[in-house]
Amino acid sequence: MGVSGSGKTTIGRALATRLGWSFEEGDALHPPENIAKMRAGQPLTDADRAPWLSAIAARIDEWRRRSESGVITCSALKRSYRQVIIGDRREVRLVYLSGSRELIAERMSERHDHFMPASLLDSQFETLEPPTGEPGVLRVDALNPISQLQTEVAAWLHAKEPS
Repeated sequence: MGVSGSGKTTIGRALATRLGWSFEEGDALHPPENIAKMRAGQPLTDADRAPWLSAIAARIDEWRRRSESGVITCSALKRSYRQVIIGDRREVRLVYLSGSRELIAERMSERHDHFMPASLLDSQFETLEPPTGEPGVLRVDALNPISQLQTEVAAWLHAKEPS
């Protein structure tokens, strides 16, 4: 989880590959209306996000039914969003990619293939409720190299595996 541009897709794909797990790009689960709204520079509302969050939770439940592990990317900016995604799914873990506004703005200015414009970055930070004190969360610095993040997250996940 983290604001747009924090590196969720990059680290998520790398981590899934390292662990041999399935990978899902959470942005692919947005309804077309959400994509159009963001492309137009309009921030999403809680109502806009509701079907997207439900789709993410459904994907997680699909993996759980098949006893499969996976990595899914999602901004999960608010605690209420994380409740939808995680709920009573005790085995679900959350990695929070934390980064400064300056770092994220720089990254967003360098990408040209994403529907989320840099103009929405402030709304992402305004909406963000960091998961401080929430169970099953690892906070990592988005500035760290991918290899370091992979190692750190993989070690944490293996140490936190439910019995």
